[in-house]
Amino acid sequence: MVKQSGHIVSHEGVVCRKDREALLGQDARTIWLTGLSAAGKSTLAFALEKSLTSRGYVCFVLDGDNVRQGLNKNLSFSIDDRSENIRRVAEVARLMNEAGLIVITALISPFTADREMARRIVGRECFREVYVNTPLAVCESRDPKGLYGKARSGALSEFTGVSSPYEPPESPV
Repeated sequence: MVKQSGHIVSHEGVVCRKDREALLGQDARTIWLTGLSAAGKSTLAFALEKSLTSRGYVCFVLDGDNVRQGLNKNLSFSIDDRSENIRRVAEVARLMNEAGLIVITALISPFTADREMARRIVGRECFREVYVNTPLAVCESRDPKGLYGKARSGALSEFTGVSSPYEPPESPV
């Protein structure tokens, strides 16, 4: 962990989230889709984005694979790096919410503690957790990237649902 300089000071602008929400005619929210790989999170996220934008809402999808190609490309799938992935996405979602946008995330986010951290970062008033509860057998039958097969053969370690746990939300909100 890099130590932060003591010289960093927060600056408040004169335009606040409520001003931007009023300008856009919407309430900023983060809709956090969580579930196993191949559960349908990305499909649902992009369909929701299309539906909302067609009705005049300004929103954006932060998809796990897309974020890992840029902002989080230096992270592995270790437990610590998964947590850092969630933290970074939550920080970006918070900033986008401050801009008045609706953010839809599509991330496995397998651990309760990490989703709770995301909720704290984004802010409880803006955070909505959605559990895409697709059975493991269905996810494995889809396996669009061949990851379940690799995990079952031992070629892929720390794969959620096979060799790494997924902690389902008890009461997603």
